[in-house]
Amino acid sequence: MEMISKRILAASFLALVVALATPGDGACRSTAAPNDSTYAQLESLFADWRRFQIPPRVDEVFDYLPSAMARQHRQLKEYFSRLSRIDTTGWTISQRIDYHLVLAEMYGLDFDHRVRKPWARDPAFYVMVFPSQTDVVPREGPVIPNAIELWQYSQPFTAEAIEELADRLLKIPIQLDVATRALTGNARDLWLAGTARMEQQLDHLTRFADEIGDSSLRLASAVSEAIIGTRFFVRWLKEQSVRKTGPSGIGAANYTWYLQKVHLVPHSWQEQVTLVDRELARSHAALRLEEHRNRHLSPLEPISSEEEYDQRMRDAVDSYIEFLDEQAILTVEDYMRDALMARIGTFSPSDGPRSFFSEVNYREPLIMRTHHHHWIDIARMSESPHPSPIRSTPLLSNIFDSRAEGLATGMEEMMMHAGLFDDEPRTRELVWIMLAQRAARALAALRMHANEYTMQEAMDFASRWTPRGWLPADGSLVRREQHLYLQQPGYGTSYVVGKLDIEHLLADYAREKGSEFQLRNFMDELSAAGVIPVSLIRWEVTGQDDEIRMIHGK
Repeated sequence: MEMISKRILAASFLALVVALATPGDGACRSTAAPNDSTYAQLESLFADWRRFQIPPRVDEVFDYLPSAMARQHRQLKEYFSRLSRIDTTGWTISQRIDYHLVLAEMYGLDFDHRVRKPWARDPAFYVMVFPSQTDVVPREGPVIPNAIELWQYSQPFTAEAIEELADRLLKIPIQLDVATRALTGNARDLWLAGTARMEQQLDHLTRFADEIGDSSLRLASAVSEAIIGTRFFVRWLKEQSVRKTGPSGIGAANYTWYLQKVHLVPHSWQEQVTLVDRELARSHAALRLEEHRNRHLSPLEPISSEEEYDQRMRDAVDSYIEFLDEQAILTVEDYMRDALMARIGTFSPSDGPRSFFSEVNYREPLIMRTHHHHWIDIARMSESPHPSPIRSTPLLSNIFDSRAEGLATGMEEMMMHAGLFDDEPRTRELVWIMLAQRAARALAALRMHANEYTMQEAMDFASRWTPRGWLPADGSLVRREQHLYLQQPGYGTSYVVGKLDIEHLLADYAREKGSEFQLRNFMDELSAAGVIPVSLIRWEVTGQDDEIRMIHGK
């Protein structure tokens, strides 16, 4: 009875927060004293909140033991309460959007404590070494706060960098010791995949040790300690794996709650199944029609040399930037070309099949330049940050995914329709192959979270529905993707559903503008809003708040 009462009180409390946070005029909130809340109060709360959400420390590392996590969850109520006391009546739409972002982040931590519990269920949560940068900030999926981004350190190391890096590496064994006491969950797929990820950390550390050699005894010693600690942790994970028999998905109902309340995506689990299934069929049908139309044309041949690779990648960047500018797609800034040029990569010879995205990239580099809008987003955050302190900081819980991945994926098809690939019809086939792969892996992820598929079954499905055999079921890419989507609910579908929501937004925006519609204005306003959920961007650029109202039940 006591447990039921506590749940009722918690539900009532969260309902109060939602009622106060839901957009609308002051009449539907309170008839109490006039609003004396200011946006500065939200900024202050946000700063306190960001400090609070980082867990407490024990032995110089983060404390994820059950007692510490239970204490943090209890204290979280005070932050909900502080937020609920801020009345947004009379605020601008932009300011009220920031309020919703803070609320979504709090919901994210609450959900982690109630359902996801990455510190207790997911060994990969404790991966602390990342050798390369990702195309979203900070990273996809849950990441421990003291993770080491090796790519941020350049050799030869300064004395200061050596000390800092050595100190951080020496904390790895201590943090992993905490993990052996915190990891009490029974999610089999997460456990096995997380063990494999930790073995990758061991590989990264070993390679790093080879790179630094004897250039710094202090650093070499720290890396050695990190290797020993990681090796012990991997052995412990494997020993424990035989006891892990439970499901890893969070369930369809929890998935819907998280999708709507945290990521502010106005769809349910079932609605996303319908949307993604439709895109999977559409992409396959469109591909077959394109192949039929192009049946008398020569196939696209992969790049075969380093010289050809460098030339075609650079030409692709120049062609793409020129297209964006001359076709009035968006306002081109000086930093955009540099951001794309920095990501052209290097040629890698191969006698057999390449990874999925390399199969595409080596046939037509221009396609991946469109998806690399990610790097333009990251450059913009540095060169022209949003004036809001809330939006200029990467959102927690990957709340950015519908906009970040949705636009990157959407640019592929949108630019195709805008004429970017008119000179090479067979390139259009690659666009549909890319969409089919995103839809296949998204549908697999949805069924995985509903516990209809194991992770292996999800990998098999994604492979089977990706055209041309470019995503082998035993490959590292499909495993890495499905593991990420199991770790981070909503991420697997964000590429496809985010794209669809941006297309919906484009339609609404164009209808409102009528004869005054200009694509460049739409794209500029979309970017200016920041890398935030599409539902909030829709509210900002069109004034329509119906999706947010639906999410919060009003």
